[in-house]
Amino acid sequence: MRAPLTLAILAALAAPAAHAIEVDGRIDPAEWEGAQHVTDFRLTEPLSRAPAPQPTEAWIKATPEGLAVGWRNTQPAGVPRTRQRAQRDQGGNADRVNIYVDFDGDARTGYNFTLLLSDSIVDGTITNENQFNNDWDGDWRHATSEDGDTWSAEILLPWHIAPMQKAGGQTRVIGLSLDRVIGETGERMSWPAIGFREQRFMSVFEKVTVPQYSQSLLAITPYAVGVYDAVNGKTDFDGGGDLFWKPNGQFQVSATINPDFGQVESDQLVVNFGAIESFFNDKRPFFTENQSFFDVPFGSLNTANRLIYTRRVGGNADDGSGAGDVVAAAKVNGSLGSFNYGVFAANEGDDVGRDFYAARVTRDFTPKQGLGAMVTRVDRPFRDRTATVYEADHRWTPTTQLSVRTTVVGSEVEIGGNGTAPRRDLRDSGGQVRIDYDMGNSWRQQLYLLHLGRDLQLNDFGFLERNNFNYGRYELGHRITDLPADGPFAAHDWRYAVSRRTNDSGVHIGDAWAFNRFSERRDGGNQFFEVAGWTAGHDDLITRGNGVVNVPSKLFLFAERFRPRKGHWALYGSVRYNADGLGGVDEGATTLFFEPTYHVNDTLSFFSGLELRHNPDWLLWQPGDDIVANGNRLGSFRSDMAFLSGGMTWLVDNKQELRVRLEAIGLDAQALQTWRVAPDGTPVASTEPLPDFGLRNLGFQVRYRYELAPLSYLYVAYVRGGSLFEEDIGSSFDATRQFTDAFDLRDSEQLLVKLSYRFEI
Repeated sequence: MRAPLTLAILAALAAPAAHAIEVDGRIDPAEWEGAQHVTDFRLTEPLSRAPAPQPTEAWIKATPEGLAVGWRNTQPAGVPRTRQRAQRDQGGNADRVNIYVDFDGDARTGYNFTLLLSDSIVDGTITNENQFNNDWDGDWRHATSEDGDTWSAEILLPWHIAPMQKAGGQTRVIGLSLDRVIGETGERMSWPAIGFREQRFMSVFEKVTVPQYSQSLLAITPYAVGVYDAVNGKTDFDGGGDLFWKPNGQFQVSATINPDFGQVESDQLVVNFGAIESFFNDKRPFFTENQSFFDVPFGSLNTANRLIYTRRVGGNADDGSGAGDVVAAAKVNGSLGSFNYGVFAANEGDDVGRDFYAARVTRDFTPKQGLGAMVTRVDRPFRDRTATVYEADHRWTPTTQLSVRTTVVGSEVEIGGNGTAPRRDLRDSGGQVRIDYDMGNSWRQQLYLLHLGRDLQLNDFGFLERNNFNYGRYELGHRITDLPADGPFAAHDWRYAVSRRTNDSGVHIGDAWAFNRFSERRDGGNQFFEVAGWTAGHDDLITRGNGVVNVPSKLFLFAERFRPRKGHWALYGSVRYNADGLGGVDEGATTLFFEPTYHVNDTLSFFSGLELRHNPDWLLWQPGDDIVANGNRLGSFRSDMAFLSGGMTWLVDNKQELRVRLEAIGLDAQALQTWRVAPDGTPVASTEPLPDFGLRNLGFQVRYRYELAPLSYLYVAYVRGGSLFEEDIGSSFDATRQFTDAFDLRDSEQLLVKLSYRFEI
């Protein structure tokens, strides 16, 4: 059935346009003359693929200015409209439309453009079939309008918005999917009838043939920032700029001088005493522009694991003095014949600075098979260390039901040799394979296998939770959509999994089982629960290489519920039980979280969140100042933590927003028992003293943003924060005292003004 449709689209889109598209949100028949008209929208949330319950029609038209898509959505008075505004990339359960587009039609990199009825937008990239990342911001045109029982939307995507291969002849084949969501009910209607949560998403986009247009763009975005430090009583000024040049669709350059490290963005406060570092997204414009080409997930099913983690660039300096000083960085993306390529380089210019390099190339041999390869290198003179990583990946989709993704990596690290220390070389490898099979009748299965060598080193540039690891996981999934129409649920998605974990030394970490259910509700919300258990096994990370610890069985329970805005209120709540200490399944941590949001109207909202956690058996590494003598020392604590968050968002108009956000953490931990790890892994009680401790964190920001022009902003921000760690705090938990102590923190207090303006030539 697709061949006639593709031919019809080609005939319609290749016809000369009588009128240009004026993006005003109104479907003018004269403007859309000759466009492909799509009416076969099907339900994908719930995933029944039944005809759309509300008539939805769309028009697709390729113009010299860009790819244009328009919608007319029938929504009578009996189905309330949700006109809530949202900050860019925040979205929400509002009435909205989506474009998902793969400009090369090879299912490697896609882009998602979301337009809310309120004219708020979300944009991001899609990789690995259905992994979304909203860090990227593009420059595109959009508008909405309402008329009686319908509302309409228009989007124009300039051809310079993404790199594209040069196709043979006068046309190119792109992958395209459209959908529309009703905010009140959460129903999603898609063309073609695929859901973004399915294991195969991008690879089954509709193939659309369009004329091969090309646009050039030169954009320069200088920025200036002034910061007043109220703690130290001084003022600093800084500046820099980004450049983006795209002479044609097959070549583009991004460059930055003294890039902004995101002073106007704030990371969420976290408490992490574990062996695995916390992952944070990157919002710096240069490091998100066309970065998806380098996003190669590797290391687990957790999407945070990747071979390039851009927060390393300008991250903590090698001498521990603070953030690294990025002097300049450049990135080239393009295509040559049937090859796509990308090159990345960044330099930290001070004495403890690092140099980062990456090069990647991909080639698709058929629509069903393609290869990719990448090399990264990091030079760290202060540590006398050079790290190189080699990667190759293969994708194979032999049938519409089966897909196989394979990745192999190797690392080579040189340490020493330039000073008094003798040179050491570390070399190792790893690999993963993911096999997805759609069995039909709403059943699917997945097999995932992973090997990470003991000396595999990826974290000089990448993000890898751990090495020295072997992991196998089998998952069976079942989707249920034929639920009673008068019931609260629209669909259930069940998953059942078993897994095994060992390390390369043959240590059995643990076998696990899990089942969970994600449910779409007819009120537009959702809920989720999961039950998982581990067999008794070993923890080879907690002592940071100073011994393997025998641990008992583990139990994990989690449930959450989200109810979207009804009237003035939106609600979210969750409960969690984690039993992963030495006390077994009866000594788990209980966490309760509740976050209500009050919407005064469609532009002003207030939120507050409170998380309470009690852990009667918190096991932590306790090496003190002497890791050699105390590397195998652990401590058990009874802990209580309170996390308070709150704030306000006021979207004054389409160009102005005011945001207030507060986060405070108070944690008290009472010492219970010191342990030493015996050579056989047994934790042995010790009489060594173990102090109580407390932690207080504060983060507070007031931020005003004015959009001067697309991707051009004025920011004014007040930021205050601090952190306090203290021992011997006493034995009683007092949430009021915890928050009072946190609010008194003032390690930093700044007033920041930043101006950036994008000049397009």
